[in-house]
Amino acid sequence: MLRFLLTRLSLIVPTFLGVTLLTFAMIRLIPGDPILLIFGERSVDEATYNRMKAELGLDQPILVQYAYYLADMAHGNFGKSIITREPVLSEFAQLFPATVELSVAAITIAVLIGLPAGIVAAVRRNSFFDHSVMGLSLTGYSMPIFWWGLLLILLFSVTLGWTPVSGRMAVRYFIEPVTGFALVDAWLEGNWGAFRSALHHLVLPAVVLATIPLAVIGRMTRSSMLEVLNEDYIRTARAKGLPPWRVVGLHALRNALIPVITVIGLQVGTLLGGAILTETIFSWPGVGKWLIEAIRRRDYPVVQGGVLLAATIVMLVNLTVDVMYGLVNPRIRKGR
Repeated sequence: MLRFLLTRLSLIVPTFLGVTLLTFAMIRLIPGDPILLIFGERSVDEATYNRMKAELGLDQPILVQYAYYLADMAHGNFGKSIITREPVLSEFAQLFPATVELSVAAITIAVLIGLPAGIVAAVRRNSFFDHSVMGLSLTGYSMPIFWWGLLLILLFSVTLGWTPVSGRMAVRYFIEPVTGFALVDAWLEGNWGAFRSALHHLVLPAVVLATIPLAVIGRMTRSSMLEVLNEDYIRTARAKGLPPWRVVGLHALRNALIPVITVIGLQVGTLLGGAILTETIFSWPGVGKWLIEAIRRRDYPVVQGGVLLAATIVMLVNLTVDVMYGLVNPRIRKGR
């Protein structure tokens, strides 16, 4: 198991360096001057422009800037925002709970619906329910998040008036940010009006963000269950006269869940990527919206630090999933 863990850990370093290089290069390929964007429509003289460029380190050659960037990362320094002059790590810590809350709600919806749907579709193979689940899964996976989000806003917010259009909580409520999670903080404070408002605002963006993971989990569960249901030990269990619920729930599902657990863990990356669009559409004050605004303003430190922090979290989650997979399946950790 130690060798398996060390092998996985050895992959993090080159991945980490690759993320830093790509992020550093891509943000600088986007047209636009961050200093001119700071002043907006105001004119700036050449002396002020050169002074600010030197202060931000943008007067150095690209390779030198990248070397300083790596040195700062090695010391845990993610820099300061060009616009707000606040530390990137501090801003990330303030906004990340909102993204986590949205992502947890989305993956919960995806698992609670996708897992049972995939199981039933496998048990009732080639039935109307099976074809419906597969058709809806394909549609959900193919639907662009930004288009799907706008359609749901038009239906449930504009036409029916059931859900808010944007935001995280109604402006008339205020809760002390203890944990950063609106639902948890409202519950701790005993402010049930704020709790209902936060839940009301969370439902629609969570459903939008859950669409692709739900489709993936449903299809993977069905495929894994079909493979397991054809195994000899399942036929033996049925021949012994065991109840169908016991055969499916105890014998088949336990083995079919191994690849499904991996897929659920890998959806974290999908959720963080989808959160960028979802948070922008619903004006959700999280890391995704923060990064989009930083890209628009050419805020190099925010984009570099934010992407790197998000990528680090994804890598840690994937490592955790790999370790869990190795614990569940001995053949994996033994390298077979």
